Order: sequence, then C-alpha cells, then structure tokens
Amino acid sequence: MAKEMDSWDLDGDNGSVTLVETKVDPREQDIYWETAHARENYFRSDLTYEDYAAAYCVGYIGYAQYGGKYDDAEKCLCANWIRIKGDSRLTLDEARMAMRAAWDRVAARHTS
Repeated sequence: MAKEMDSWDLDGDNGSVTLVETKVDPREQDIYWETAHARENYFRSDLTYEDYAAAYCVGYIGYAQYGGKYDDAEKCLCANWIRIKGDSRLTLDEARMAMRAAWDRVAARHTS
C-alpha cells in the first residue's frame, strides 16, 4: 500500500519531517537557530534561545506541513505556537517574526 503524502510525517529513521518533496531535519534547523537567533534583528538580549525555540520549530515544521505561502498558513502557525510555547517569554508578535524567519529559511532551500 502506498504511503499517503497529503499530511506531514516524522520519518523514524532520520527524524526528518516530509511533505511531498519537502524534507526538514529538525535537528539541523535547531542547531542552526541556536547559534543564529542572536544575529536576527528581532533578537532581545534579555531572552534565551529557549524562548525562541518553539517559534522556530513551528516555522520550519509548519513549512513542511503546509508549504506554500507563509501568509496563508500564519493563522495555523500562531495557533500551533500558542499550543506548544511552554515557558517562552515571547509575545505572539515576537514569535511571528521567529516563525517567519524559520519558514523563510526552509522555503528558500526548497524553491531555489
């Protein structure tokens, strides 16, 4: 039986998330953002990476889930971040900037 590709799936072998042709490795993304977040224009020095981590995750996993344009998925992404944000001290507007950055990074790799 063929595997349906109309929803995202976590590949147990390598931990990547796949939607049709889109593969996102959460470990790779997390490693990148852990060092890159402090260079972003929205970075606040009173926050830690842990404050940003959930928003980045929502952004890069969201791209694998929804694909297409960020604006079309933003409402769902915000709901996902609210659900998983944990102890993050980001406001929703701050989280949106981080989600968008992570989405754009993955999208650029798949549209070039």
